[in-house]
Amino acid sequence: MDYKKSFFKLYNGEYKVLMENFISLSALQGFNILIPLITLPYILNVIGFEKYGVVVLANSLIVYFQAITDYSFKITATRDVSIFKGNKIKLNLIYSKVFFIKSLFLIFSCIIISGLIFIVPAFYEERLVFFCSMPLLVGYALFPDWFFQGIEKMKYITLLNLSIKIFFLITIFLFVKEEEDYWLYSLLQSCGFFIAGVLGQIIIYKRYSIRFVRIRFRELWIAIKLNFPIFINQFVPTLYNNTSGFLLGLISGDFYLGVFSAIRKIVDIILIFLNIISRVFFPYLNRRKSFFNKYKTYMLYLGTGMCIFPILFYMPIKWYLNLTYDRSFLVLSILSVGIIFFTLYDVFGTNYFLVRRKDKLVMKNTLIATVVSLLLVYPLISYFGVLGAAINLTLARALMGLGLYKEYKKQIGK
Repeated sequence: MDYKKSFFKLYNGEYKVLMENFISLSALQGFNILIPLITLPYILNVIGFEKYGVVVLANSLIVYFQAITDYSFKITATRDVSIFKGNKIKLNLIYSKVFFIKSLFLIFSCIIISGLIFIVPAFYEERLVFFCSMPLLVGYALFPDWFFQGIEKMKYITLLNLSIKIFFLITIFLFVKEEEDYWLYSLLQSCGFFIAGVLGQIIIYKRYSIRFVRIRFRELWIAIKLNFPIFINQFVPTLYNNTSGFLLGLISGDFYLGVFSAIRKIVDIILIFLNIISRVFFPYLNRRKSFFNKYKTYMLYLGTGMCIFPILFYMPIKWYLNLTYDRSFLVLSILSVGIIFFTLYDVFGTNYFLVRRKDKLVMKNTLIATVVSLLLVYPLISYFGVLGAAINLTLARALMGLGLYKEYKKQIGK
């Protein structure tokens, strides 16, 4: 009888919402895992590691500006929407502020990217790929995942992202047939995100009747200033997370960037799975902070266990990706160790300190880790190539995760 009561409790009230969100995002992340497993070997076989490296280099440039256009709203707007999700007036105000600020930073980003393409010789040489990657930024800015996550209706995130993945999967096999088609990879990826972003805006307008309200410039400026600490906290990790690959492509060449990105993609599959759990619980922990201890225990066990998976399955991975790089196992092992540090950051940074609005504390920790990473990235890649990129990325994640764990121990020790 006790088990029966527990079962019904799980599927009622907030537990039901958590389960629905977990199932929705799990379905999405299942596709996020499945699509690369299907397309990556095909792409590497058709266009090769070098051209794949060009595509990754263009995407890496866009990633810097994705963090700028997002301006931390995945955290702050989600947090605000989760608190005021029953107040239509507040939701209209939050939506309008987010939309106008995102649009402002989007315009700024597109101007800067265009300038860089014409100024940097390596970018100009592959300008078609870089320009085909730009609509990806527009779609990313339009996509209102922060809103759906805040109201805990993640099924819309799932449905829209599944549409992107299915579109990408079908069109990749239809149109990318030879090495010269590598630019289509970027274009097709961008088209999928752009369409999903537009559809997301339509759902907000039609399903939830969200409308624009008049926002004074002073209010926008206040919102920009208030969000700045978390923006730094979200943007700075992009520097360490993205720069290792970006600089590897510029220093060692597109081939080695392609190898590094292919190996990293396997580890990222596990990080996607861990991140989904973090995203599901973030709105819930904003309202039920007492649940953190249980959440912490489960996540730390899970993260520790998951970090050994890629290492155990190295041989199938090597065969699947047709890896010929002689240090592939070492690179994979180093990146796999970073999984546990990524988990520490998600647990103690996003779902403990940010939930308790300790934004500046997290920002300080992030800045320290990133500065160390940026100081080391060039010498590590110059001397060790792909291996150096892996070491730098894992070291940065270690500094991020362990730094916040240390701060957490201080807090609970008070």
